[in-house]
Amino acid sequence: MKEHACIKCKFITTESVCPNCGSTEFTENWSGVVYIIKPEDSFVAKLINAKKPGMYAIKIR
Repeated sequence: MKEHACIKCKFITTESVCPNCGSTEFTENWSGVVYIIKPEDSFVAKLINAKKPGMYAIKIR
């Protein structure tokens, strides 16, 4: 299955329900990736409001 980004939280997954926020709204039209390993210690995670470790899209269209 192809990776898609959650429209609400930008989490990238192959699942049909976002494991980060529970949304079912996705797009395959995204660009850029940021990997969040320790969201509690990450300045970037705070900027994009990432609460869980994982792969996030930088831009979704």
